[in-house]
Amino acid sequence: MKPILQLQQLRKNRNSLESGPLFANVSADIAEPAIIALLGVSGQGKSTLLRMLAALDNIYEGDVRLHNVSQRETDPRSWRMKVCYVAQQSVMLHGSIEQNLKTVSQLHRIPYDVKLVQHLLPRLGLDHLDMGKNADQLSGGEKQRVSLLRSLLLHPEVLLLDEITASLDRGSKEMVEQVLEEWHHQEGTTMIWVTHDIVQARQMSKTVWFMGEGTLLENSATASFFEQPATELARNYIQAPVQKEQT
Repeated sequence: MKPILQLQQLRKNRNSLESGPLFANVSADIAEPAIIALLGVSGQGKSTLLRMLAALDNIYEGDVRLHNVSQRETDPRSWRMKVCYVAQQSVMLHGSIEQNLKTVSQLHRIPYDVKLVQHLLPRLGLDHLDMGKNADQLSGGEKQRVSLLRSLLLHPEVLLLDEITASLDRGSKEMVEQVLEEWHHQEGTTMIWVTHDIVQARQMSKTVWFMGEGTLLENSATASFFEQPATELARNYIQAPVQKEQT
């Protein structure tokens, strides 16, 4: 069986003022639908990696393949319909909330699924919103959830999530987690989720990718990673939140 997604020797250089790569030799295969937690301290290039997978940042070395088809050989708009990136700082387009949600159907020439919107709005804690409200007036957490809903309307094969619950209170965060877990099981969507929430990573993911030392340092089952990480860097990363809570 061909892998769903393949990362092949990806490399990203730093800007011209800094020497050396941001990361290099990043390779991984996703053989079956999974929720993957992408972990690591800040500055390792996790968000940049997601943007490369989504064809938002150029790949200068290496390749990304979806069902063995290279990103380089695929129209970017078609690729982004299948591999969707949801940013931490969600960008709302000019206009109302409804106009923002309809953008994906207009851009990709697919029907606007109003039934799915009506189903997911209360599940995401957004049913209180006036759909005619200017999207720029939403709070940061509301923008994150509207942006997520906008991506789900595409039914992507791979969903790239960049700290999408960082601005949410506990109740809203749990609602998003439940929606995404159910979506994964019902749709078979693979999710790669950048998070600094260790509890969230343990509960939501099946696999952990841990970035450190300028590469993908560990790729293991979630239980194995948290019970017995292979590197000292990962052990220190796991223990840090615990130490912070105890001090």
